[in-house]
Amino acid sequence: MGKITGFMEHTRETPQRRPPAERVKDWFEVYLPFAEEKIRIQGGRCMDCGVPFCHTGCPLNNIIPDWNDLVYRGRWHEAIRQLHATNNFPEFTGRICPAPCEAACVLGINEPPVTIKQIEKTIIDRAFEEGYIKPEPAEVRTGKRVAIVGSGPAGLAAAQQLARAGHDVTVFEKHDRIGGLLRYGIPNFKMEKHLIDRRLEQMRAEGVRFEINAHVGGNIPVDDLRRDFHAILLAAGAEQPRNLNVPGRELKGIHYAMEFLPQQNKRCEGDTIPENTAILATGKHVVIIGGGDTGADCLGTSHRQMPLSVTQFELLPKPPDERAPSTPWPLWPMQLRSESSHEEGGLRDWSVSTTRFTGDAHGRVKQLHGLRVGPPPKFEPIPGTEFTLDADLVLLAMGFLGPVQSGMVGQLALKLDPRGNVATDENYMSSQPGIFAAGDMRRGQSLVVWAITEGRKAARAVDVYLMGESKLP
Repeated sequence: MGKITGFMEHTRETPQRRPPAERVKDWFEVYLPFAEEKIRIQGGRCMDCGVPFCHTGCPLNNIIPDWNDLVYRGRWHEAIRQLHATNNFPEFTGRICPAPCEAACVLGINEPPVTIKQIEKTIIDRAFEEGYIKPEPAEVRTGKRVAIVGSGPAGLAAAQQLARAGHDVTVFEKHDRIGGLLRYGIPNFKMEKHLIDRRLEQMRAEGVRFEINAHVGGNIPVDDLRRDFHAILLAAGAEQPRNLNVPGRELKGIHYAMEFLPQQNKRCEGDTIPENTAILATGKHVVIIGGGDTGADCLGTSHRQMPLSVTQFELLPKPPDERAPSTPWPLWPMQLRSESSHEEGGLRDWSVSTTRFTGDAHGRVKQLHGLRVGPPPKFEPIPGTEFTLDADLVLLAMGFLGPVQSGMVGQLALKLDPRGNVATDENYMSSQPGIFAAGDMRRGQSLVVWAITEGRKAARAVDVYLMGESKLP
């Protein structure tokens, strides 16, 4: 325990964000630096409670009280060893995880919880600055070859674990850069992409090979992988977006979020998007349908492209400002959450259903027609609440329905679960022997912390399959 009276003497403090008027002019991360003295004080707020619920609130089962104590004492080298014992990529989770660990913090029963996420981010950033992060190649090679399809957090976590177990690992990525949703789904203002590149350098030095523009089931036949590798792990994500089937959906200017967000990330990488395919909010009335994290990412990206207006709609009712009684501690609370993007402007509204779109003579969307609805599950229309809103760009951010079932999944003839995800046994193996699945492809749309957890567990299962036993955690 860091400081016995720490949680009584100090309150929760987190880094400040840069002023909205400043940060919407660039694509850098929104948070200001946080002094070492302050983060050590925050580590000292950890209570060393008898049953640390933060362990189970975190899907990775991070050993949180231990590294809170080490940070309070300034023992940074030991802190990163504790953190890396359960989490391959704390630089990702420390930035984009919603921190279910904090929702489960015992101190959070009647006080603001420990700033676990910020402490985690500080540990890993300090570790890179101090040179603590070095390649950890396997001492003995097994001669077993493993193919991993998809380079998001699940695929990368599995790749690192399997390479450290001595296997020859090749990651296949259909896009032109490695990182999956970390690269092309998360905006730079939430996580700058040099963080991915820095970690990839370590993984390459550990023996992981990366193949880009390699679409398994497309330009890479699945039979090639079955022939050339002893095991295959599918970690290609849940990329099938939920559509909005209303009249006018076919009009130009209505796009899925994952058509819009990757383009801006490519611009930030220095790429040029052809004018005839560019999706931009500049000078437009933008409407975002969907109130979750992806919708907030579209909101912040739109702000930086200088639109005329941005409106974000959510079908569900507005959550309460405080934890709802239906989700008591230590459950993940149902309550209103505001991201940095919401501070930057725009209108946010709930219990709104879109009924149709109308356009101009050129087939471009010009207006959204909607109305207010009652609570779930019926969402009954409320008479007299119909409205029309100008809309030059509509972004659909309503979640994902599971993996794309054509291409690789279909060619492998994999069994699916009732939700349309790749079905596996308790060892992460699919219906085809030697073919495993992990991450969103197996569990459906989820969090980065779950993806890393799945990748680590699947890696151990693959190691057992290949070697009969495993020393991987």
